[in-house]
Amino acid sequence: MKNMSQMKMKMGNLVFGISLLLGSGVMAQQAVQPPESAQGRFFAKKQYVPSPLPKFDDLRGQLPSPIFDERPEWVPMYWKAWELGFRNFNEPKPGSGFVSQFIDAAFSENIYLWDTCFMTMFCNVAHPLVPGISSLDNFYARQYADGEIGREINRTTGVEFADWVNREHKPLFSRWGWTFNFEPIQSDAVIYVGRAEPQPPPHLTLDSLNHPIFAWAEMESYRFTGDRERLRMVYDPLVGYYRVLEKYLQQGNGLYITDWASMDNSPRNLYLKGGGCGVDISCEMAMFARQLATMAGMLGKPEDAKAFTRDADRLKQLVNSLMWDEQRKFYFDLTLKGERAPVKTVAAYWTLLARVASPSQASALVAELKNPATFARMHRVPTLAADEKFYDPAGGYWRGAVWAPTTTMVIRGLDNYGYDALAREIALNHLDIMGRVFKETGTIWENYAPDTAAPGKPAGKDFVGWSGLGPILYLLEYGIGLKPNAPENELTWNLRSNARQGCERFHFGGHVVSLVAEADPLDAKRLRVTVKSDGDFELRLVRDGRTQTIRVKAGEQVLSMH
Repeated sequence: MKNMSQMKMKMGNLVFGISLLLGSGVMAQQAVQPPESAQGRFFAKKQYVPSPLPKFDDLRGQLPSPIFDERPEWVPMYWKAWELGFRNFNEPKPGSGFVSQFIDAAFSENIYLWDTCFMTMFCNVAHPLVPGISSLDNFYARQYADGEIGREINRTTGVEFADWVNREHKPLFSRWGWTFNFEPIQSDAVIYVGRAEPQPPPHLTLDSLNHPIFAWAEMESYRFTGDRERLRMVYDPLVGYYRVLEKYLQQGNGLYITDWASMDNSPRNLYLKGGGCGVDISCEMAMFARQLATMAGMLGKPEDAKAFTRDADRLKQLVNSLMWDEQRKFYFDLTLKGERAPVKTVAAYWTLLARVASPSQASALVAELKNPATFARMHRVPTLAADEKFYDPAGGYWRGAVWAPTTTMVIRGLDNYGYDALAREIALNHLDIMGRVFKETGTIWENYAPDTAAPGKPAGKDFVGWSGLGPILYLLEYGIGLKPNAPENELTWNLRSNARQGCERFHFGGHVVSLVAEADPLDAKRLRVTVKSDGDFELRLVRDGRTQTIRVKAGEQVLSMH
């Protein structure tokens, strides 16, 4: 969710122009740097220890190298994604307060919470060669004493984007309002219904307090690394962040408030005006609570685990009782008056990722994902349903464009409910369209059109950025089928292709493993699997509904599977 200084929208044909805030008067403002002691108190890492910044040419021979003869044209796109990503690795600047090297979307002079969390998810596959999950350290290091974390921080100075700082010391408000028209920018106060206005006022505005997905990113990393000490280090910052969002963003009905910054120019935003509740932020908080409960259990904090589980269960019940529309079989945002907003967006699918939906509700959401009139477009999954009034078949940013972050949310949610085949279908559809656009343009884009094989209008180019998720993570996990479980020292390989497939130098749990599956020359119905590993682990081979488990030893093994 980016800052755009100008967006002119005509509600009839939705023609609008965008210019970034680079060099603008708004971006030129700088907030006053808080005292060093006021930020980062929950996070143990206090200083950056300089080390050489990773370079693509130096590390290419150590990165995972995919093999996928079914669609070999996706492999060059994989390497292009890494090449672009390496351009965006940065070292902390002196005086910034940053403590770790980081990957940045290179959208502006700032780092972004949403962007960074998603970028860590494809960097996980090359841990520890690249600064992936450690990129989040810089947000924890700039956390306020009350727990607030700004979603947008200048990467040179370490201070929040000026307009997101509550310099007036007013009760919570949105600096840029809910409609995202910028004609003119208009501040709007948050109205609390059925609860007292929280005091003291927050350090930041509502524009900056959204998308609490740090814990999701940390748990995705844990699946690749098994690093429990990392979870121990981030637990207190995460709890502080959770509590402050609970303080300021919880509406009187128990659900959570958001504004335009959730999905920039979406037609949903008008219905959230003043303090309406978003299905995305409410489910993200339910997921956050559930993940904190999991971490607390692993870290020997049983009372915390019980408390966070209660929070998650309560939010699940509220989302289902207030946001589910039984007639339309879909989840909707709530207006300030508590009425369900009429706009059908991809935000509803956070209910799957947060495990909020019941099996029958999940089935109804899946039906929409298969419905060409709404979400089953040529390029799946658009951010606005195609039967909505303001849907833009060319993308229109959050009025229909396909974005890697929301597609990742959808497919991970489908995984939660056992819709593995549909998750893979959507992931490979995304790869297919990206591949076709890559062939035409030679690069990777910020978002994509839903109804044609084209970049979205508008969309930034050379964008890695979250768009690295498709060529890197989707190819390895949903194409080739490699899914690690580092805490259990396990690797599952879903062998869905009959063509040669695998990955050299796959990284997980401290291991470096090369795996290749190809037709057995002695029996065409069997696959020959060659595994080279630097350590022992359990390999689960899955093919056509059958599972074969092998204890892999250090060295090379050749296996055969029906």
